[in-house]
Amino acid sequence: MAETSQVRGHRKERVGEVVSNKMQKTIVVRVERRFRHPVFKKVVSSFEKFYAHDESNTAKLGDLVRIQETRPLSRTKSWRLVEVLNPDGTSKSEA
Repeated sequence: MAETSQVRGHRKERVGEVVSNKMQKTIVVRVERRFRHPVFKKVVSSFEKFYAHDESNTAKLGDLVRIQETRPLSRTKSWRLVEVLNPDGTSKSEA
């Protein structure tokens, strides 16, 4: 039984930047989505904000984080923090 409780079904995951951590155990993550415009064929960036549960308040402002979909935890919060990928949001190619 302990093994099955650790295995979760397929859940959506997103990677984004922390834009706010002023709430207790909650962070706001901005996720960028790039796609080609259907008419003009130009690459367009759109952003969406997600409220995610951060149990230990580890994520700081500007960090790159991975979040995962979960059951609704409040009216707005239905994501949880999986890991902090890149502390302080430092880019891979800052040369």
